[in-house]
Amino acid sequence: MDDAGLLMQQAVVAVAVVAACVYVVRRQFPQALRRGRLRLVLVLLRPHRAAWLQRLGRRLAPAPATGPVGVACGQSGSCGGCSPG
Repeated sequence: MDDAGLLMQQAVVAVAVVAACVYVVRRQFPQALRRGRLRLVLVLLRPHRAAWLQRLGRRLAPAPATGPVGVACGQSGSCGGCSPG
């Protein structure tokens, strides 16, 4: 009986540590997380992959960047020095 309680306690601590790590990565390293997701998506979307893997890749694909990263040449009409294309 004592072993089950200890095992449950360790499982709860492990879940808390994993949740904290995920939170830190999402808050401190959003661009690295985005690049990692993009690499995974590119692997999943290869033509020879199974259809369910390609669907998973489309679902995991990060949303288009907004803000300073998304306002790159060609995406904004404000820079004036860029030519579309």
